[in-house]
Amino acid sequence: MIWKRSAVLRFYSVCGLLLQGSQGQFPLTQNVTVVEGGTAILTCRVDQNDNTSLQWSNPAQQTLYFDDKKALRDNRIELVRASWHELSISVSDVSLSDEGQYTCSLFTMPVKTSKAYLTVLGVPEKPQISGFSSPVMEGDLMQLTCKTSGSKPAADIRWFKNDKEIKDVKYLKEEDANRKTFTVSSTLDFRVDRSDDGVAVICRVDHESLNATPQVAMQVLEIHYTPSVKIIPSTPFPQEGQPLILTCESKGKPLPEPVLWTKDGGELPDPDRMVVSGRELNILFLNKTDNGTYRCEATNTIGQSSAEYVLIVHDVPNTLLPTTIIPSLTTATVTTTVAITASQTTSATSSNIRDPNALAGQTGPDHALIGGIVAVVVFVTLCSIFLLGRYLARHKGTYLTNEAKGAEDAPDADTAIINAEGSQVNAEEKKEYFI
Repeated sequence: MIWKRSAVLRFYSVCGLLLQGSQGQFPLTQNVTVVEGGTAILTCRVDQNDNTSLQWSNPAQQTLYFDDKKALRDNRIELVRASWHELSISVSDVSLSDEGQYTCSLFTMPVKTSKAYLTVLGVPEKPQISGFSSPVMEGDLMQLTCKTSGSKPAADIRWFKNDKEIKDVKYLKEEDANRKTFTVSSTLDFRVDRSDDGVAVICRVDHESLNATPQVAMQVLEIHYTPSVKIIPSTPFPQEGQPLILTCESKGKPLPEPVLWTKDGGELPDPDRMVVSGRELNILFLNKTDNGTYRCEATNTIGQSSAEYVLIVHDVPNTLLPTTIIPSLTTATVTTTVAITASQTTSATSSNIRDPNALAGQTGPDHALIGGIVAVVVFVTLCSIFLLGRYLARHKGTYLTNEAKGAEDAPDADTAIINAEGSQVNAEEKKEYFI
């Protein structure tokens, strides 16, 4: 009896040691996420293993590998590594149907298992933008819709206009027929203006399966609008005698037709001097009659627009430099030089003196200059009359009186008086006056 008791004690002690060793063995796995069409690696590790077998099974509880032996005939499933401490397999060309919970089993007593969940990401299709019609009239309401299918989980859609994100949009998510993927759409509503012409509207799809490289769809807007018109003068201070160019700057879509120039509500009054070339009005020589309101009108298929320019022709400032020379009492010579737009007028002897303030190219009349010339001529005339009077006063004529006739050859005064014609002894003394 004593012997039997000792044998039983030994048996229980051995079983206890075996159970204690198996409790230190436990399989370890990790969840795996893979993009549809990619390859998934499933790994099961055991830190302490006393030659116990490992097994991988799929969500349908079908054995895939038992140690290094393949149990399921699926060419996509391959052995990566098999040892007492690790069993790793690969599943290539993963599809959405492969998603689920995989089990690694360690065949101890009892059997120990570990779960690994395989997540398959559905890649969203390239997005498409709908609802655009070209061209769009300025002021119209535009509604654009961006749509993508096949994403798992549901993709995110964002809108951009010239790289600036638009927040106020509508978002819709629908489950696909396979009940695994989603179709996502987003709608953008906005009213267009001329600043939107040529702008790129972008729909961007973000999803974790795209590896930070989003898919995009782009639509360039074409907006038609009425012309905008602006008149630009060639000089801010137009002066008499100078040329002037007025440029009609017009923008619109479609491009405006050739512009129409008018003055004060009618046609241009002097076509020979006012030449229209394309969008430019060229006035060759300005004068006071050119003052008025000039209008430029541009038209396209959407409408017309115009701009006005009020022209005020300013006088050209001039400086008159007269020069007067009186050389002597016996002769009077007057030299006057007047510069009028690079031409000169000379009285008597001409002297080539150019007015430094005269403007090149000035040909119009100047009333101030004409008045100056008249004043100089009057002054020169008065001076000439005054000098001539003084000259005659100093050079009066010499003459003989009747009383002195016949007395030129008398030897003395008494004889001269006796011989003088018409003389009388007791006559009154003759008086002589000089005028």
